[in-house]
Amino acid sequence: MEIVRIVENRKQYLDLLLLGDEQEDMIDRYLERGDMYALRDAGGVRAVCVVTDEGDGVLELKNLAVEPAAQRKGYGKALIAFLLREYRTQYAVLQVGTGDSPLTIPFYEACGFTRSHVISNFFPDNYDHPIFEGGVQLADMVYLKQAFK
Repeated sequence: MEIVRIVENRKQYLDLLLLGDEQEDMIDRYLERGDMYALRDAGGVRAVCVVTDEGDGVLELKNLAVEPAAQRKGYGKALIAFLLREYRTQYAVLQVGTGDSPLTIPFYEACGFTRSHVISNFFPDNYDHPIFEGGVQLADMVYLKQAFK
């Protein structure tokens, strides 16, 4: 397994990015201003992520997506562990915003994140269609954070 930084042609990974954020114009808001990484193994690219500098020592994980056939095999956790190592001397906190979903919140908590704050009605206010995850319609954006060590 190797993790590589993607500098050019980031949209070639759009199908994967849409798994983590299902509206392309929302992805466009952060794709070029962030750092993007792809996790590859012998079978090809299994996962991607994008992180952005939000100021005041905060690095935000804007998108983390693992191809469906490779989910629950540790690729997402491997990317988070990589980010925590790669950026530990540059930032104080890694934060992630996600829907209040029974699928994603437990994943991030298992990776060491704790709840930080909530932005009410984020999804209805920012997406042009209802977003569902794990059978739940998402409304609020839940932010979780983890200190760099």
